[in-house]
Amino acid sequence: MSGSKSPRRRAREFVVQGLYQHLVAGQDVAGIEAQAASVPGFEKGDVELYRALLNEALRQEEALRDLLAPHIDRQWNEVSPIERGILLLGACELKSHPETPYRVIINEAIELAKTFGGTDGHKFVNGVLDKLAPELRPAETRAR
Repeated sequence: MSGSKSPRRRAREFVVQGLYQHLVAGQDVAGIEAQAASVPGFEKGDVELYRALLNEALRQEEALRDLLAPHIDRQWNEVSPIERGILLLGACELKSHPETPYRVIINEAIELAKTFGGTDGHKFVNGVLDKLAPELRPAETRAR
């Protein structure tokens, strides 16, 4: 990871990697957190944000999936695990972190998809979260 990333960006990168571990290998929170903490540079991330987002996304996984489903043009298990993790993270932040502007959340998700996802994954992630944002942040999205 490059040295120019903000602590919040680093935290989100580790959350996406943790969600991937959970989605692909069924890893639990304790295992994910232990593995992340062993990675050089982990402490440069916003560790508090990382733990909050990872735990919230895993705890609310089913509800977040239900919020995302109407905006996805295929079955959930047909979406790549990386994109599923990014969508879960984005939906979690939109739902539970009103202190972070929705545009920041979507932009961060797009950047994560460009970094970790497939060729056009960022367009897919953008489209889904752009449709979800007005549901979860009606006043904020109307004000744009």
